[in-house]
Amino acid sequence: MTGTARRRQLVDVGRGLFAAKGLDGATIEEIASAAGVTKPVIYEHFGSKDGLYSVVVQEESALLLLAIGESLGEETKPRVLFERAAMALLTFIEERSDGFRILVRDAPPGQGAGALARLLERITVRVEHILADEFSARGFSAGDGAMYAQMLVGMVAMTGQWWLDARQPDKLTVAAHLVNLAWNGLTGLQKDPQLAG
Repeated sequence: MTGTARRRQLVDVGRGLFAAKGLDGATIEEIASAAGVTKPVIYEHFGSKDGLYSVVVQEESALLLLAIGESLGEETKPRVLFERAAMALLTFIEERSDGFRILVRDAPPGQGAGALARLLERITVRVEHILADEFSARGFSAGDGAMYAQMLVGMVAMTGQWWLDARQPDKLTVAAHLVNLAWNGLTGLQKDPQLAG
């Protein structure tokens, strides 16, 4: 096996074990055994178990960010962008469940926030710009876009975490309900909301 192929194998094996057991639960011995190598091979490629974990997190983060980024691409209609973003996240969860479990579970060593939290911050900034323009066009405060971006991204992310294990209903139905709540809630926004109590 070439060095590149071996590295790919170790990342794939590590992803599965980290998803099942977490960073602390998966041992370097288990990873080596599952890959059919000795521990020094892992150290040679990644320096440590933490190094392998960081590579897995970076790879999954990049793939999720790419999927969401592409969903927020060319279309200018906010509802369509929201639909695409919701579907992109649910599709990532469906196709890369192990990767999403890792992003949700543990922060890489030496990093305060979890990988998913850091990714959501980056996605929120993009959504904020979209909402700021839309809010301005409707006569609302563009500055409120940041707050509403947090709400929308949080709603989708929390639903995604629930759906990771629930898997019912199917992703199209979940996405439709997310868009229904977000869009119909957004279309009825008041410029100066007040609490009833």
